[in-house]
Amino acid sequence: MRLHDFTHAILRAPATSVVHGLRAHDGPGPTFEGVAREHAAYARALERAGVSVEILAPLEEFPDSIFVEDPALVFGEGAILLNPGTATRMEEARLLRPALEARFASLQPLDRGHADGGDVLVTPDLVMIGLSARTDRVGAEALARALGHLGRPAQIVEPPKGALHLKTIASLIDEDTILTTAAGEASGLFSRFRQVVLDPAEEPAANALRVNDTLLLPAHHPRIAERLDALGFDLVLLDTTHIGRIDAGLSCMSLRWRAVLPGSGRDKSKTQPLPHPNVPARPSVRVGPASPDIRQDAPPFRSTRRRSILRSCASPSPPIRAARRDSR
Repeated sequence: MRLHDFTHAILRAPATSVVHGLRAHDGPGPTFEGVAREHAAYARALERAGVSVEILAPLEEFPDSIFVEDPALVFGEGAILLNPGTATRMEEARLLRPALEARFASLQPLDRGHADGGDVLVTPDLVMIGLSARTDRVGAEALARALGHLGRPAQIVEPPKGALHLKTIASLIDEDTILTTAAGEASGLFSRFRQVVLDPAEEPAANALRVNDTLLLPAHHPRIAERLDALGFDLVLLDTTHIGRIDAGLSCMSLRWRAVLPGSGRDKSKTQPLPHPNVPARPSVRVGPASPDIRQDAPPFRSTRRRSILRSCASPSPPIRAARRDSR
């Protein structure tokens, strides 16, 4: 099975307090209605991708609790309770614990330091842990030990300066392809992968989410959508306008795993390791500079293969998808 094959996901409904979520800018804030609409569309997209979705009750005291990926890390064979690096979020792991205990045979708490799930990028051969303002070295080392107990090797890395999280600048979109920013490419962190490099105007699209055969991508980034469509990815575009106003993206809103088959003792989605670290650098696939007439808030692109519009999942009707050119 592939690394991005999932059967289950846990989400948490947004509380009305989400409008007070953490953000590092003075621009417009989100509305509760906007976040709730985007969250509901996201849940529907996961279900249509073949995932069984469970949505936990909102936590009014914790504005950022909708972002369940930060206080935990889950695999088919077990879960790890993390310790978010922001004071207002430290209790979220404790409140998430009962849901994880009910679903995983193994649950390890982070025994020291701080680590956010947004700094954890799972790849076929190892788990990358990024150091940031919210993940310190003590926490990263503790997380690496916990991952070792699950049989998963880890590597602690330093993302480019200014990155909120490791997954702010990079997403694994298939077994050997990373979607990343120019700074992510220049860092050399992903040189063993094929890299699809974003135009600077579309860097918010770096936090994409591959789920089974579907690649969820933030809407309003037409150049990278065209490029990924041409590469054969089955895209669903999701509006993240309000989620983005509180410094979050698509991966932040769910915990995803493939259920272990009874008696197997292992997550059947785990792939064979790739050669590491002595593998040659993979070529980058660059998206050229944006045309003057393409704006950040441009409408969804038209597929060059069937001229069909890829729409967001904001309405209950199924999204129109571009036809697959090949089977990857």
